[in-house]
Amino acid sequence: MTELGSIGKSVRRKEDYRFITGQGHYTDDINRPGQAHAYFLRSPHAFARIKSIDISAASAKPGVVAIYTGKDMAADKVGGLICGWTVKGKDGQPHKAPRHDAIAVECVRHVGDQVAVVIAETYAQAKDAAEAIEVDYEVLKPAIDLRDALKPGAPQVHADAPGNLCYDWDFGDKAATDAAFAKAAHVTRVELLNNRLSPNPMEPRSAVAEYDRGTDMTTVYVTSQNPHVLRLILCAFVFGLPEHKVRVVAPDVGGGFGSKIFNYPEETVAFWAARKLRRPVKWTSDRSEAFLTDAHGRDHYTIAHLAMDKDGKFLGLKVDTLANMGAYLSTFASAVPTYLYALLLAGQYTTPAIYAEVKAVFTNTAPVDAYRGAGRPEATYVVERIVEAAARELKLDPAELRRRNFIAADAFPYQTPVACVYDSGQYALTLSEAQKMIDYAGFPARKAASAKQGKLRGIGISCYIEACGIAPSAVVGSLGAGVGLWESAKIRFNPTGSVCVYTGSHSHGQGHETTFAQLVSDKLGVPIDQVEVVHGDTAQIPMGMGTYGSRSLAVGGSAISKAADKLIEKGKKIAAHLMEASPADVSYGNGVFSVAGTDKSVPMAAVAFTAYVPHNYPADLEPGFEETAFYDPANFTFPSGCHIAEVEIDPDTGITKIANWVAVDDFGNVINPMIVEGQVHGGIAQGVGQALLEGVVYDTESGQLLTGSFLDYTMPRADDLPSYNVAMTHTPCPHNPLGVKGCGEAGAIAAPAALMNAITDALGTEAIQMPATPLKVWQTIQSHKPALAAE
Repeated sequence: MTELGSIGKSVRRKEDYRFITGQGHYTDDINRPGQAHAYFLRSPHAFARIKSIDISAASAKPGVVAIYTGKDMAADKVGGLICGWTVKGKDGQPHKAPRHDAIAVECVRHVGDQVAVVIAETYAQAKDAAEAIEVDYEVLKPAIDLRDALKPGAPQVHADAPGNLCYDWDFGDKAATDAAFAKAAHVTRVELLNNRLSPNPMEPRSAVAEYDRGTDMTTVYVTSQNPHVLRLILCAFVFGLPEHKVRVVAPDVGGGFGSKIFNYPEETVAFWAARKLRRPVKWTSDRSEAFLTDAHGRDHYTIAHLAMDKDGKFLGLKVDTLANMGAYLSTFASAVPTYLYALLLAGQYTTPAIYAEVKAVFTNTAPVDAYRGAGRPEATYVVERIVEAAARELKLDPAELRRRNFIAADAFPYQTPVACVYDSGQYALTLSEAQKMIDYAGFPARKAASAKQGKLRGIGISCYIEACGIAPSAVVGSLGAGVGLWESAKIRFNPTGSVCVYTGSHSHGQGHETTFAQLVSDKLGVPIDQVEVVHGDTAQIPMGMGTYGSRSLAVGGSAISKAADKLIEKGKKIAAHLMEASPADVSYGNGVFSVAGTDKSVPMAAVAFTAYVPHNYPADLEPGFEETAFYDPANFTFPSGCHIAEVEIDPDTGITKIANWVAVDDFGNVINPMIVEGQVHGGIAQGVGQALLEGVVYDTESGQLLTGSFLDYTMPRADDLPSYNVAMTHTPCPHNPLGVKGCGEAGAIAAPAALMNAITDALGTEAIQMPATPLKVWQTIQSHKPALAAE
């Protein structure tokens, strides 16, 4: 990999060799001398008071080092886990944030809640001892169903959150929206469930904590998407420690999808126990624990209304959503159904008035937080499902109804009625390209051919918009965010011309080591194989915000670009001195500094060497050749696109086959098309999983998790997925130096609506919710047989 100028080329991923040959280095691969192992005793009940805990028999078990309960942590004055985004309700008051102890003290609030931790010489010994702990519970009736939890008389999850209400929040102009509905010629109503999902990354969560008494330094190796933010939370809010005495290392991370953004109880306990015991403590989740305790995603119940005039022009949108928070507020949970959701309800359309109400609800279930897309998939699902339903009611082609309401390509920047200012887009173009690719005009003939075979065929469109790179910091701060959302980068040339890039972003499958290297190679004229990307270690990298929200390239890459620009400016001064010219006359391009109007030139590598061996060097310039930059975006970026799904359903079995899938996405400028396409493929797979197969289910009476393994929670497999037909349009982002948008979440945002629109088109009814399992589809067919026969 020595080519230069690789931007826009499908360079093979540098990091894949170590992954596919089993040489990745994950948290569970880390073992420290003298380490002990942690095992958590978890609540078997969804809701119960802890009357007593007897650890005497367990403490006598072989290999046990210590057993701790929540009272032990309370005695050490360990703080609770925090929610890092404050949302204020309609009354102007901040959301209810009940205390979340890392180990429950008086009450457990979901199946899997931590009751005690056993530290032993081996994992097996810790697990064996945990089974000997005797806990006397007073079992309480739980609040499980999202809607029932708000009813009068429902069990109260937290005494300091009356009625189980975390917040009652609204956004938009209610008066203007009411006025729009008053003059509407037609109103479409939809009732939607956005099913709860388990993230299931390939690598389970893990933590290894180590305390060095000599330096008073605590190091924690952890599966984290943002190590600096985790360090900030542990130091400032949980333990009250100075940050320079805590090091967080996130090595290779095998997938996150949002679930590894957060501060969890287990890593907090491992950190505390390692300091208390003066020896390393290791914990690794098994898959059963992951189902019980990893933050879940989605779980919305929504009723939406769309007002239109007689020509199908959108006049107003009302959205009323209940959002499940689970038993506790996770790190960024409060923001997902509010600012990451309602601000995207305009979709790609010119709807002039929008009003959203969101009630966040506590239930006796696992916490719910960001999962791939985080609020944006939920918003797109509402908008694209109601637009499709409206087209059917008006007997208009769904593509035509969308075209009548699209924001025009020459209307940007476009101010929506829900705060966002869209930067750029060509919505009609992506829809037209997708229609051509799927042969939209030929669908009626294909539907008729399926009917002759006794099959039902449907087609569904999803025109999505996404907001990526959450920013700027001043704006999100005013909305309640507890951290800045900038990113950092440092680029260091070695004397021999190779380069190290230190980024605050973190990779957990996105291919940063390749795309960031491509960017630096192109800017600084260094072969890609001479660029090393370093991330994930707070002791090595500048303070950074990590990876989530499709921010890596738009924010992290822009910081790298700014650092490279600083190097180029310093390089011009060094090159001018070497060529005996004025810096003003020196230009740079393709890794070479040159003097205008002459044949004089100096390559970047020579300038770097001179900076470290400054024998012939400007007197007023510091030696060395490295620069650091921070980038705080001026706005979100707004990738968009159109996905169209075509399905064929067997009415005898309810099995849905995806016959065709096209995706036309606009991600602005693209650094590596192959990596981007892979991100789209992965996102669609997760969206298909949500629409057809996946769903976390709790027993509404006992609160037991009924989908606690892969035997019950159905993940998509290769034969569930089609061969995607993917294309891109390119409308550069106008406000970041790279012109890039985000791509990592697009497929998961677009796919559920496209697939459910296709299924409901085939069935001729909206009366089915995700996941559209074969049983659900078959039952829907049975209950709508007369209507299907009439077709």
